[in-house]
Amino acid sequence: MTPFAYNTTTNITFGSGSASRIAELAPFRGADACLFVTDPGLIRHGLCDGTLSALRDAGLQVTVFSEVEADPSLATLMAARDAGRDAEVDLVIGFGGGSSLDVAKLAALLLGSDEDIDAAWGVGQAKGPRLPLVLVPTTAGTGSEVTPVSIITVGEGEKRGVSSPVILPDAAVLDPDLTLSLPAPITAATGVDAMVHAIEAYASTSANNNPISKMQARQALQLLGANIETAVFDGQDIDARGAMMLGSMLAGQAFANSPVAAVHALAYPIGGTFHVPHGLSNALVLPHVLRFNAPAAHDIYAEIAADAFPDLAGIADPEARCAALIEALANLSRRLQMPTRLRDVDIPETALAKMASDAMIQTRLLMNNPREVTEQDALDIYTAAW
Repeated sequence: MTPFAYNTTTNITFGSGSASRIAELAPFRGADACLFVTDPGLIRHGLCDGTLSALRDAGLQVTVFSEVEADPSLATLMAARDAGRDAEVDLVIGFGGGSSLDVAKLAALLLGSDEDIDAAWGVGQAKGPRLPLVLVPTTAGTGSEVTPVSIITVGEGEKRGVSSPVILPDAAVLDPDLTLSLPAPITAATGVDAMVHAIEAYASTSANNNPISKMQARQALQLLGANIETAVFDGQDIDARGAMMLGSMLAGQAFANSPVAAVHALAYPIGGTFHVPHGLSNALVLPHVLRFNAPAAHDIYAEIAADAFPDLAGIADPEARCAALIEALANLSRRLQMPTRLRDVDIPETALAKMASDAMIQTRLLMNNPREVTEQDALDIYTAAW
C-alpha cells in the first residue's frame, strides 16, 4: 500500500445547539481574550448572538471583527490581524461561511507568529506557531473547519492560498441550527460545492490520495446526494440540514488530504474576477470539467456515481455510468434552480480567454487532475460552459 499522511481537526463537536456551548471546549481553557471573526450579515441577523453570549458569560473579553466579505481580500485579513493585535487576544474564533473561516485561520497564524504572509503562500510554507483556533461553520459546503487551506484574494482578482497543517483548527463546532435560515440559493451552491470536494478528492491524482479520504468522499456523497434537495426546498428540516453539514465536513476531510483539482482551478477566475460565489463557480464548470476528464477517469467516476445518485447503480458499463453521473449532476443544478451557464452570471464571452490564462496559475490544483489541462483545454471548457 502506498504511504500517506492524514491530518484533520483535533476535536469535532456536532449537534443542535452546540454553538451555544462553545466555551466548554478545551481550547478555551486559560484563554482571556478572543478575536471573533465573522461577516456583517450574520451580525445583522443575530445569528452570532447565542455564541457571543456564551463566550462573554464564560468570562472572555470578545473583540468582534465583522468586516469579512465574500472572496476576502488581503486588506481584510490584515485588518482582522490588527484588531486582534490591538486587543492582545490569545484565541481566535471563526464564525460563518468559508470566507470568515479562512480569514480566521490566517489571522490566528499571523497573530501567533508575526509570520510574513508573503512567505506563507503555497503548500507547506506556513511555519507558525498560531494562536488557538476554533471554527464554527454556518453553511454546509466549504468544509473549511477541517481543512488546512485558506484562500485570499490578492490584487485584482488573483486568489492565493495557504495550505499547511499549521492552520488546521484545534476544534470545529457543527451546529445544524445555524443553517436553518440559510436561503435556498446559498444552500444549493454550498451543497454542490461540497459534492465537488468529494468528487475531486476521490479522483485526485495526488500522491497522498488514500483509503481514508476515499471512504470519506463516498460517505459524503451519500449524505449530500440524499439530502441536498430537501435542504434547499424544505430548509427547516433539521435532519437534512444536519446530514448536509456532516457531508460537507467529510468532504472537507477528504480533500484536505487528497487535494482538489481542475474544477476548482477553473472556478477561481470566475469568483476572483466576477465575484460569483465559490460554490456556484464550481457548479458552473463541474459537468464540463468532468466530461473533459472522462476519457482518463471514467472508471473512477463510475465507482462513486451511485453514492450520489443510487438510481445509477443499475448501469453496468463504466463509461455509461460515468456519463450518467455527469448528466445527473448537470440536472441537479437545474432542479436546484441554479444558474447553469457562464452567461447566466453576466460573464461575457470575450472574458473567456483571459480566464483560461488565469486558471493556468493554479498549478497546485491542476497537478491533481486526472487529465492534463492546457490553456486551450481550459478555454474549450469555459466555452462549453458559456
